[in-house]
Amino acid sequence: MLFLLFYLVPIGYAVWQSLLVVERDGTYGAPQEVFGWFAQYALVLQNAPFWESVLRVLLFGVVQVPVMLGLALLFALLLDSPVLKGRKFFRLAFFAPYAVPGVIAAIMWGFLYSPNLSPFTDVTRAIDFLSPELVLWSIANVVTWVFVGYNMLIIYSALLAIPSEVYEAARLDGAGQIRIAWSIKIPMVAPAIVLTAIFSIIGTLQLLAEPQVFRSFSSAVSSTFTPNMTVYATNSIPNINLAAAFSVVLALATFVLSFTFLKITQRKAD
Repeated sequence: MLFLLFYLVPIGYAVWQSLLVVERDGTYGAPQEVFGWFAQYALVLQNAPFWESVLRVLLFGVVQVPVMLGLALLFALLLDSPVLKGRKFFRLAFFAPYAVPGVIAAIMWGFLYSPNLSPFTDVTRAIDFLSPELVLWSIANVVTWVFVGYNMLIIYSALLAIPSEVYEAARLDGAGQIRIAWSIKIPMVAPAIVLTAIFSIIGTLQLLAEPQVFRSFSSAVSSTFTPNMTVYATNSIPNINLAAAFSVVLALATFVLSFTFLKITQRKAD
């Protein structure tokens, strides 16, 4: 019942709204919603800013997701290494940024990037992190800073589940810590890495809070900077039916990318 009420019904309602159009009787007639088939989806296909935002977040994901997951894997391996001292402290330190809400993190980093507000004025005046060329990667840095610890915890939990007998057998064969990490740990936590990658792909296409906050700091971030911002701006006009069509297309794109990535990784594993 919960799955039906809070998952299937909202999706079905969004699909239904995307199939409606608003008509008026004359110039000043009362608006009336009528069934319009795929008229809203035709408008989605013709909306250049929306597709530009999709390409922008895809570029964002191609660069940001591997960097974030690479750091998460590195930190998880460090925490699982017997040579690391103060493991509890570093585990908390790596995970602490995830406890900061995304909006607060974006505001904090926005102030750090701002040439007039940052305590690192020499750096921010030499490099304009809020320029049209760099603002996307400045946002990527915020997302990475927040979510590295979250993904690290998932991978670290998978590392803790590896039987200690496997490590003992590897040491008897003369394997060192680097060899164990490369040949045993990473292959055995591959399912956890795939899981975090799928979460990251979904999160990339849903990017909203960080760029929405950065609009206050940079004119380079428009109201259609990401697909979700396009949906939000369209809904605020208000044009609920077109916003619903945007949402359905975005959900389908997210499903296709996630499913394709999962199939590719499964094929390589087989």
